[in-house]
Amino acid sequence: MKVLILGSGVIGTTAAYYLARAGFEVEVIDRQPAPAMETSYANAGEVSPGYSAPWAGPGVPLKAIKWLLMRHRPLVIRPALDPALLRWCAAMLRNCTHARYRINKARMVRLAEYSRDCLRELREDTGIAYDARQQGTLQLFRTQRQLDGTGKDIEILRESGVAFELLDRDGYLRYEPALELVKDKFVGALRLPGDETGDCFKFTQNLAAMAQSLGARFRFGVDIQRLESEGGELRGVHTDAGPCRADAYVLALGSYSPLLLAPVGIRIPVYPVKGYSLTLPISDERYAPQSTIMDETHKVAVTRLGDRIRVGGTAELAGYDRRLHQSRRRTLNHVVGDLFPRGGDAAQAEFWTGLRPMTPDGTPVIGATPLRRLFLATGHGTLGWTMAAGTGRVIADLIAGRPPDISLDGLGVERYRD
Repeated sequence: MKVLILGSGVIGTTAAYYLARAGFEVEVIDRQPAPAMETSYANAGEVSPGYSAPWAGPGVPLKAIKWLLMRHRPLVIRPALDPALLRWCAAMLRNCTHARYRINKARMVRLAEYSRDCLRELREDTGIAYDARQQGTLQLFRTQRQLDGTGKDIEILRESGVAFELLDRDGYLRYEPALELVKDKFVGALRLPGDETGDCFKFTQNLAAMAQSLGARFRFGVDIQRLESEGGELRGVHTDAGPCRADAYVLALGSYSPLLLAPVGIRIPVYPVKGYSLTLPISDERYAPQSTIMDETHKVAVTRLGDRIRVGGTAELAGYDRRLHQSRRRTLNHVVGDLFPRGGDAAQAEFWTGLRPMTPDGTPVIGATPLRRLFLATGHGTLGWTMAAGTGRVIADLIAGRPPDISLDGLGVERYRD
């Protein structure tokens, strides 16, 4: 049985590995020259099940106004007459209730926890190297109000069985001693000890090589033009290199997924939310982070990746515009300098941007579709790296006709039919 995977980011490549391991004939096509060259290239580096939460939540509309007015603002909206953006924002606002937040976060944590376990198993089975660390995530709070606001998240973490620690200044310094220089800026922290870190690009490149050793074929520089459907099933994929046909198809094209799906009658509310990152060399080990620190005020993560520091964050609503804006670089520079002023050399930083495929409820879209033989693996937002292994395993199980190890309730496209 042949499976054709559209997209060689971390999601598509992980699905390719699991399918090839299960004995399927696997072909992956992508317009890029190598795996993980777009959104998977330089993300924040977090594998953070405990930090998996929808952006849509109670109080977010008012917070968004505040974020837009900040000097180093975590949210930027570049005005455009884009009906897709307006629909997406309206749907997100409908999810900004206590009830929807609880439902959406529980769905996300379910998949993210499973994915972290799959990643650990994969690492043990293959020995794959990607600058991995298993030292947790530290969410830092600059105000008592932020710290007090963790109550709802902690309740869901307890219900989901996710380990956590609430820490005062002395507590978080045990895990991140370099913060001693700036400890007076923070009132406390929430630590998620089960979270991990690692270089998503290295992981995807190495896993693609492993998938190829199992027989998977990767075809790069192939532009995917449209899907061909007939009689309620997907019949093929048209590319600039000719038609491609298979017994099953997996669409893992991130933010570009809706553009291919709409002409065949499948509409998913996935919209590109632009993120930025800096990658800088460590200049002094004593003052560098040990794992991942999330600055709750600026919504920016600072992560240790081997001998480098990755600074990732901000959200920009600007459609498919991939231009690099220096104002976003200044925000990332500000955060890493504020937290680790002696840790890295910002003058040598690589500045990058990518489009994160966001759904208005935060939950990805995984599984079968109304179009027979077509499966979706998209809409992971900022959590593609966190949810990749679990998503790939679920897709392989579904195509093989096996029941997945977790419930897929609320993870599929059917939740948008109404």
